[in-house]
Amino acid sequence: MASQARSWSGEKVKEVIRRVNTYWQANNPAEVRAFWDNAAYHTGNMEVYKLLQDQQMLDYSIRWAEYNHWQGATEPDPAKWKYKQYGEGQDYVLFGDWQICFQTYIDLFHLSPDERKVARAKEVMGYEADSKVHDYWWWADALYMVMPVMTKMYRLTGDTKYLNKLYENILYSDSIMLDSETGLYFRDGKYIYPKHKTGNGKKDFWARGDGWVLAGLAKVLQDMPESDVHQPFFREKFIRLARAVAKVQQPQGYWTRSMMDPEHAPGPETSGTAFFCYGLLWGINNGYLSKKEFAPTVKKAWKYLTETALQPDGKVGYVQPIGERAIPGQQVDANSQANFGVGAFLLAACEYLRFIK
Repeated sequence: MASQARSWSGEKVKEVIRRVNTYWQANNPAEVRAFWDNAAYHTGNMEVYKLLQDQQMLDYSIRWAEYNHWQGATEPDPAKWKYKQYGEGQDYVLFGDWQICFQTYIDLFHLSPDERKVARAKEVMGYEADSKVHDYWWWADALYMVMPVMTKMYRLTGDTKYLNKLYENILYSDSIMLDSETGLYFRDGKYIYPKHKTGNGKKDFWARGDGWVLAGLAKVLQDMPESDVHQPFFREKFIRLARAVAKVQQPQGYWTRSMMDPEHAPGPETSGTAFFCYGLLWGINNGYLSKKEFAPTVKKAWKYLTETALQPDGKVGYVQPIGERAIPGQQVDANSQANFGVGAFLLAACEYLRFIK
């Protein structure tokens, strides 16, 4: 595996990043809604800008933010704000899928401060941080959508209420989704074992769901001060989840959609694999994970991402479509692409570039 790592120069990785991102931006308009799937792409695009300083790539995220008036869901009356079930309406202001956009808005604010860029983020996330309830994050995806918003809000405002609410909220998430035996997360309360099982009677951990969590924890640790009283809690959770994830990687480098039952929905899947690759690489690069222990895992994942998922024209394939579980019989192939899959690939590629430097 060491020789393989040496074969990747920084310029070669940058070429892959440019090819993937140029293909996506050339074939998809920036002027789309601020819902989670589009917003997840932009978390990857912003990481690309940090590394490459390519103004054209940054302009794509600015156009998206401007198109959405720097908002998620737009309902103005807090008395009408919802979150307790899935919803795409403009009244689902407190639903995490409408809050991930704030990650990119805050990043754009730091590049060029203008209060209007973060006004809605402050209004919505301030309301959530001040609220008495803590059952906001009832599905695993929310831990990527919103946990990093909380740490970014702390960095933006200096107010520790965001860190305190982050901890409160994840304790609720853990109470309904965390499998204490493995350290992995079920996607939500519907998939808890033994009420729900795979076709072979095993625990059903959905790769993209756990990918959201590992990547979200990496982003939290990136922005959370080490002095915070809850930092050890997040660090230990991240390390335990990383070890559980590495344990069930397939020999070909990918993770199957049902992580512990490859036969349930066999074959490669890119979005979960890319988020895992990103999270593990970030952990190595920032001293949370042992390079000796995890380098073989990330090198195999990178090999899959660049030799199977990545197509010659820059398309990223084998991405399971929008959903919430591993579906037996669902086919994904080289043409199965999605915005969030590209975002995940870009995050992984950016960390791989840091890894080989």
